[in-house]
Amino acid sequence: MRAVLQRVKEANVTIDGQVVGVIGQGYLILLGVGPHDTEAQVETLWNKIYKLRIFEDEVGKTNLSLRDVNGDVLIVSQFTLFADCRKGNRPSFTQAAPPQEAERLYEDFIRRARADVPVVATGRFGADMAVGLINDGPFTICLDTDAL
Repeated sequence: MRAVLQRVKEANVTIDGQVVGVIGQGYLILLGVGPHDTEAQVETLWNKIYKLRIFEDEVGKTNLSLRDVNGDVLIVSQFTLFADCRKGNRPSFTQAAPPQEAERLYEDFIRRARADVPVVATGRFGADMAVGLINDGPFTICLDTDAL
């Protein structure tokens, strides 16, 4: 499972001109699911994200977690995080999980986040989405459960 985690001042996702998810300060999480991912990867990735201390404290040090700042979360499915660009100029996405399994684990990740965070917004799995954000910092981290 892979995630691009962006610390944001605000973020939103729009589908067909309609805003379907919006948050204030917190995380925009672009989430990709691999073919061998399971509920264990959901738990590992969420625990890392939730406990990560990348918000600034009163002296400007990154010592605070999402819980410490009462942050929001916007989760957007992103199979392109598994793009393989080694051959040619057109990416291959065969390393992403099949859509039905990916959607199941994406929904599982959302449920897990909602157990800890009061405001969790989402995009829509498989939809063509426009994502807007004000990146705070900017602060962007790439996470892969294979490396956690």
